[in-house]
Amino acid sequence: MTSVVRTSSTAVGLLMVTSATVGAHGPALVAATLAVVAVVAGAVFRPAATLAVLLTVVTIVVSNPSPMLAALSGLSAAAYLVLRYAVRTPTGVVTAPTMIGAVGFSFVGLVAASFPLQLPWLPLLAPLVVVAIFTLATRPFLG
Repeated sequence: MTSVVRTSSTAVGLLMVTSATVGAHGPALVAATLAVVAVVAGAVFRPAATLAVLLTVVTIVVSNPSPMLAALSGLSAAAYLVLRYAVRTPTGVVTAPTMIGAVGFSFVGLVAASFPLQLPWLPLLAPLVVVAIFTLATRPFLG
């Protein structure tokens, strides 16, 4: 079972890098090459998987791919880390709620990126919204 999960995580990691690299050139290709090396190293040394995801983020920032490719890369990154860190754990770690949450957040991010809003003050609301969501989510447990 361990080899199947390890092979699957490597395949998903390569998908993560590949989807971020479409149309990239220059410094983005350097970051993508380093990310591929980190994915391969991540098959043996788990912390390299985290480095691979961070290098893929650098690739996305530098190459500025389409929102669909960035969402695919992000979804692949979540699956890659879950699979890579689940190698030495009991089977069943990759659960339906984990995947539904990852796909749901990817979809919401993709929908949000499709609207061309020009609101420079909008990121200032994010911390307040996070606190409000946290308060609403924990309210039943604190009462």
